[in-house]
Amino acid sequence: MMIDASAIAELKVYPPIGIARVGNATGADDYVIGPEVIGGTPTLPGTAPEKPARYVDDFRSANGEIKRQAARFRIYAHMKDGSVQEVTAASAKIEWRVTVANLKAGWYEFNQAMDLGPLSQNALQRNRDLVLPDSRWRLDIAPTPRSIASPNAGPIKLDDGAFWGSPIYLGELRTDADGRLIFLGGRGTSQPFHRGSRPLTFANNSGWHDDVCDGPVRAEVTFPGRAPIDAEPGYVCVTPPNYAPGLFGLVTMDDVVREVFYDKTWIARPTKTSFTSDVLPVFQRLTGLQWVNHGLFILHGFGSALDAQNPQVVAKLNDASPANAAWRKTVLSVFRDPDATTPLVPDQVPQIFGDAVDEFFGNPPMPPNALLAVTKTQYAHLRRWGDGDFNADWPRAAPPIPPSFSTLPAEEQVRHLERAPLHDCLGGPFHPAIEMTWIVRIPLLWKSAYRLNVLPGEQPAKQDFGQTLTPAVCTGAKGPYDGAAAGCLTRFLGVPWQTDHTSCNSAADYFPSTFLSTPTFWGPRSPDQVLAEGNYLRAAVIAPIGQLTQQQTFKHLMHRVDWLRDIRGSDYYDRLSAMVAEWAELGMVLPIRNPPASLPVEDPRVEQGRSEKGVQIDVKNDPKFHAVEDIESLFVPQTTAGLLATRAVRTVAPPPKRRYRQGEI
Repeated sequence: MMIDASAIAELKVYPPIGIARVGNATGADDYVIGPEVIGGTPTLPGTAPEKPARYVDDFRSANGEIKRQAARFRIYAHMKDGSVQEVTAASAKIEWRVTVANLKAGWYEFNQAMDLGPLSQNALQRNRDLVLPDSRWRLDIAPTPRSIASPNAGPIKLDDGAFWGSPIYLGELRTDADGRLIFLGGRGTSQPFHRGSRPLTFANNSGWHDDVCDGPVRAEVTFPGRAPIDAEPGYVCVTPPNYAPGLFGLVTMDDVVREVFYDKTWIARPTKTSFTSDVLPVFQRLTGLQWVNHGLFILHGFGSALDAQNPQVVAKLNDASPANAAWRKTVLSVFRDPDATTPLVPDQVPQIFGDAVDEFFGNPPMPPNALLAVTKTQYAHLRRWGDGDFNADWPRAAPPIPPSFSTLPAEEQVRHLERAPLHDCLGGPFHPAIEMTWIVRIPLLWKSAYRLNVLPGEQPAKQDFGQTLTPAVCTGAKGPYDGAAAGCLTRFLGVPWQTDHTSCNSAADYFPSTFLSTPTFWGPRSPDQVLAEGNYLRAAVIAPIGQLTQQQTFKHLMHRVDWLRDIRGSDYYDRLSAMVAEWAELGMVLPIRNPPASLPVEDPRVEQGRSEKGVQIDVKNDPKFHAVEDIESLFVPQTTAGLLATRAVRTVAPPPKRRYRQGEI
């Protein structure tokens, strides 16, 4: 569709913040496109209409490598009459220009979020003992800004930034057939300056760098016969992989930033509550956590009193009648109040660590933010729900599903592009975080709802605020977050990212005598305990037999295994080093194609794609799997000859990745 340039009020880049993720797959087409509808999945490139990426072979290459997630950027024209139209190469020349940086090593240490009042701490510079003050710039990886134009262009690599003189690849630019920008980030490579050095801690490892980054995405648009127009810029943030695509945090990054926008009156704070839109998602997200943490499975997974996949539970949650008031009020009392000023009530939900998690390891009484709470808006919806003041609008037929992006009108597309990338990021705990951190709560960082206050020019974000960064300087005017520039969003995160992923676990690691593996950190992105593929495979085989195998089926579906079992060494430092080297060999928690209807749980999420040196581990070769298979074959008529014939064609399992002798661990 041709666009009347004289009728344009302004041009904007969407999404305002796009999320790319690192991956080690090297094929030209080995990537997915990040979610573009709220609550949707990533999609596969080159498919029209867009095909959802849901299964393990959508997220891993033929060689078993983890595909990168690309961020796709578009231009939309906001017309003078209030309508919205997408601008593509068919109607204008689009020239994209991207500036990114990785500033972690030259930034300040992460100790605790700096907006926690009396709990906030000063921060010293990272690498202060390794680098002279006049050489700190050598820690900043800041490639030359790159431009790209015309359809199907690229790749143009961002590979001339350097860490201490060594070039570091931070990603590349491409365009699609319509001239939209496709941004791909790094390969997940993390290395020390001194070869052979080992990481020693979760977030502030001296001499180390990784290849995440962030920065502005600008576009110049030229319509035929018209002068070029600069679009309102967007922004890209490159983050670690998502090991559980399709699962969401109880609190998303979208939930967090909307609290800033409500306070600034950029968007109206909700005053009414829909069960379907505002209440049920809270319980669905809680139930979804069953696939990434065993304790959360016990609390609100399938079979629990808050199982949001159970139609009977959903019907009870949707019941606004006075007769159901006492039950609703009791459920409300289970949730932690985000405005609480009294000491922490540790048995409330969510059973997820909070920004002040360090205080959780001290002595009672603990501050309320030692554990996470839902946002003020989420809690207000829950309170209205508890009072019966909500629209009980749950459909009696099939539940709503995220729409296909291409079917939406342009006005709806931009609304989804504002929120979808951030919905797919975790909103806590910010200690420091997976994708972005607590700095998104600083109002000065924002220009308007979802639009960062992108600073002019192409210089990386300012790094030097003295030897010590104080909370007042960090959050104040003329501070490091008074506007956004390349490298500012990711620099407080762990360096390298792998050490944070493998350090922030569930309470089962920190308190061995704990009853359950809660509280936890970032299960929907970095799992704790998972349903192993072998258990699922056996459950799927025997469940159709019927009542005879029901208890054995439940045994399999209720068993959980340690997600980091392939990474753990004889001590914490072995685990950090192994994660840096082997992060791409960990399993991903994903749906299974065509699960049998006889399974007593809907849409199971199973760990898949575990590998060793790029070779996928086939659990069916494990002799222990065969032992279970042998015994479970007795549920149906079986003969010795049949069992011997089965054994004769089995493959011998390769030796396990790590082996320890008695007494070594």
